[in-house]
Amino acid sequence: MKLEFNKDQLINALGIVSRAIPVRTTNPILECILFDAGSDVIRLASNDTELGIETVCSGTIVESGKIALEAKLIYEIVRKFDSGDAPVVIESNSSFMTTISCDNAVFNIQGKDGEEFSYLPAIEKDNYIVLSQMTLKDAIRKTIFSAALNDSNKMMGGEYIEVRGSNVKFVALDGHRIAIRNVEMKQEFGNAKVIVPGKTVNEISKILKDDNESEVVICFSKNHILFEFDDTVIVSRLIEGEYFRIEHMLSRDYETKVNVNRNRLTGNIDRATILIRESDHKPIIFDIRDQVIRMQVKSAYGTMNGEVGCVKEGKDLMIAFNPKYLLDALRAAEDEEVSIYLTNAKAPCFIRDEKESYIYLILPVNFVV
Repeated sequence: MKLEFNKDQLINALGIVSRAIPVRTTNPILECILFDAGSDVIRLASNDTELGIETVCSGTIVESGKIALEAKLIYEIVRKFDSGDAPVVIESNSSFMTTISCDNAVFNIQGKDGEEFSYLPAIEKDNYIVLSQMTLKDAIRKTIFSAALNDSNKMMGGEYIEVRGSNVKFVALDGHRIAIRNVEMKQEFGNAKVIVPGKTVNEISKILKDDNESEVVICFSKNHILFEFDDTVIVSRLIEGEYFRIEHMLSRDYETKVNVNRNRLTGNIDRATILIRESDHKPIIFDIRDQVIRMQVKSAYGTMNGEVGCVKEGKDLMIAFNPKYLLDALRAAEDEEVSIYLTNAKAPCFIRDEKESYIYLILPVNFVV
């Protein structure tokens, strides 16, 4: 096999498929990127058995073939080559010894038989939706922060995607908060409910473009989900099981409603976090009265008091929150003015717009004045 590439195009393709390389594995072939030049295009692929990525890379096929090369090694070698007009040449022999060269720099590394590589599973494309890349990236970015970070509960570590006609809902939760985005699509599709691993959606969001014109096709099957966009295909296993009954958690009753400037509120909370370390678990206390939200933080490092004007409807209320959870939700809500709905010091608060295109639920915490 002998292939020639433009360095920048190869680096871009390697960066895409490297996202499915496992951090630790006992199977050496999973640490590799497959170069498949068996047809008229060059395909690069990676697969950790849970997540698989395949992308087409522009290049010249001097001699067809396939080879699996260690991902970290090939990426670092190509990255260190000087930028310029000289092509990156990858050539392997029958014993899979591979030469990687560019200009006057030449590396020789041992590759592996490409036939040992596990290809992405074939997914039927009869149940699918179409979104712009920007829409999907935005929906993931504004929900996945609420997913649990540990693996103790796989469902809480995943992103729930539910399709009903022309609406697609994205949900993430961790037991202390819920993030929901509702997206209206240009046309109606069939129904679907899946739980996608958090790693999958995180990696996809890093690959997608901020482009409202470029589309991504999302296909659903019983055990897998497929994302297809540009020259890239991503296939991931789904998390099995029935997702949490979200609708039962979303009360529309409230006794206090606050309309407030999002940036001003975010700025005050952000300043307050200077005195809080994550290990302290210190809350920020809200005293809502007289069209003002008064904020207070007490920690071993000192105290902070602040206030921001608001439009309040209903009862006065004193309530406390984990400031990080509030900041995450407020930063994800794009409106200049946000509406916060509260019931009492023990009940969840909701940040949502009138159309409910976004809903953020945050549980309060106990506090001492």
